[in-house]
Order: sequence, then structure tokens, then C-alpha cells
Amino acid sequence: MLDRIFFNNSLESWIYALAAVIVSFIVLCLLTRLLHHRILKISRKTKTDIDDLIAGLFQKISGLILLVFSLYIGSLFVTLPDKIKILLGKLIIVSLLLQSAIWGNSIIQYGVDRYRKQRMQEDAASVTSFTALGFVLRIILWSVIVLLTLDNLGIDITALVAGLGVGGIAVALAMQNILGDLFASLSIVMDKPFVIGDFIIVDTLMGSVEHIGLKTTRLRSLSGEQLIVSNSDLLKSRIRNFKRMYERRVLLTLGVIYQTPLEKLQAIPQIIREIIEAKEQVRFERAHFKEYGHFSLNFEIVYWVKDPDFNLHMDLQQTINFEIFKRFQEQGITFAYPTQTLFLNPEKEMDNTASPK
Repeated sequence: MLDRIFFNNSLESWIYALAAVIVSFIVLCLLTRLLHHRILKISRKTKTDIDDLIAGLFQKISGLILLVFSLYIGSLFVTLPDKIKILLGKLIIVSLLLQSAIWGNSIIQYGVDRYRKQRMQEDAASVTSFTALGFVLRIILWSVIVLLTLDNLGIDITALVAGLGVGGIAVALAMQNILGDLFASLSIVMDKPFVIGDFIIVDTLMGSVEHIGLKTTRLRSLSGEQLIVSNSDLLKSRIRNFKRMYERRVLLTLGVIYQTPLEKLQAIPQIIREIIEAKEQVRFERAHFKEYGHFSLNFEIVYWVKDPDFNLHMDLQQTINFEIFKRFQEQGITFAYPTQTLFLNPEKEMDNTASPK
């Protein structure tokens, strides 16, 4: 029974080949899993994350490539036609190429994540650029792998590349909006009008930049929801970037009543100056009697908060307002509020006596 011939090999040879395939597959799976757990165990005791990367690469070994190698080991127990051997050899090469692509993608992602973790607080702009570079590297990697795979399968990639060039023009015309957002994304990465972590205002939208993608940029608004804006729309808009503010300018307008004596009016700019200059984190610029209003004498004050933090700005502004109110009370200076005074001039009784004719 075992001596019967099937496809130029005895039944016994086919049984040995099948057993070799099964055993090889099981052994390879167990070996990769064992190495993964072993390296993972070691990585928990070390501070470096290189061993974490190696453990992740072992975890990413595809079961398909293990099966292909198992089939190759099983083929050693039987005699196969040359065409089958050539096909099996090509299958091994294709499997290796795909596995290389998976590993390369993991290494690129590891590099991007590590750079982001190390530089996010110091230089968010470079993180954005490095993330875009990682995407470009992935495109190049998979393009090379696909071309090598097709070439190994006997496909003329020269004609294919030429065909893709013609077809690419048609695709580009059909995908103008998507490509516009893609090039806008590259422009944002290169020009850096904003980076991840910046607080920006775009028209009526405002929020912190969370993610700069190929087509859209995502903002987290002050009220908590996520705002998604296309990259091309962003570049067409006027963007206000508050993260790059070094000082915050404050314009304060005060109005006092018209009945305020001249000497107290003249003292107001000096009072304001003394209050503001007493604050270490504030730089006084000017205080002037600006204009005669409809119901008040108006003063305009300008000062700078030396830190862009909004909460600090509001705390200082509140303190300055309290002190101005206190000093005005002490000096007997009254703030104006909308009032209107009517001056009545009663008409004299008309002399109804008829004039003599």
C-alpha cells in the first residue's frame, strides 16, 4: 500500500512530506512564540526600548511565511517537477518580501512614536515633520516591495510603470480635491503655520491642534468637541496662532463723570501707572485722557502681560481692576454710566392782548 506511486512519488514519501510540513509549522510557531515571550520578559527588566521593538518584530512574523517555509521543508521529501520547484521558490521570495514590508512598517512606526515621545514637549513642529516623513517612507517601502514582488512573478514592471504614469494623470484629474488636501498637508508640514499642540483660531473656529492628517486637521475646541477641517480650507483662511504669542496686550478703557474736578482728572494716569507698574509680570505702556464721550470722560490704558498664559492674564487683569476701583473710591473719583440730563426752559406766557389798531 505504501509503495503505490502518486505523481512520481510513493505514498510513503507523501506521508513523510505531509508530516514534515505539519511538524515544521508547529515547531516554527512555537519557536517564534517562545522567542517573543523570552525577549518580552527581558525587556521588562531593562530601560531601553530596543528590546521591545525586537519582541514586537517577532510578534509580527506572519503565519503565512511560516507555512511557506514548512511547505519547502516538506518538498525535500518528495520529487517535484521543475515548474513546481520554481513556483515554490518564487512563493518563498514573495513571502519574504511581504514579511520585510511588515517589519519595515513596524520599524518606521517605532521610530516615529519614539521621536514623538521624546520631542513633543520641546519641539512639536519637528514632530509634525517627522510624522509626515514616516508616511512618505511607508509609501516608498510598499512601492518597492510591490514592484519587487511583481518583478519576481515575471511581470514586466517597465511597461507597468509607464502605464501607471498615463493612468496617474487620469487619477490626478479625478482626485483633485483629495490631492489638493494632500499637498496642503505637505505645505503645512514644511511651512509650519501651526504644529500639534498649538491653539489656533480659523475664521469662527478655535481649538488646540490634535492631529495633522493627509486630508484633514483635527482641533479640540474649548467646549470639548472635536473640529475637523480640511487642509486646503485651512491654508485659504487667516490663522491666528496663540501658542506663538510671547506677550499679551491689554487695552483698558475707563470713563468718569463730567463733574470730576480737573486736578483729579490729571491724577488718573499717574494712579493707573502706579497700580500697573507694581505688578512684576506686567509691563506698563501708556495711560491717556482719550476723548469726551456722550456721558463720560474716557481714558485709554494699554499694558502688556509678559506671559501668554490666558489664566494668568485674567488673574492680573482682575487684580488691576480691583485696585483701580479701590483707588478711585479713596480719591473720590466716580465712574460714569449711561446717563442723560435734560435742561428745561419753560416758555414765557404769550401776551394775548390784542395790539391797538
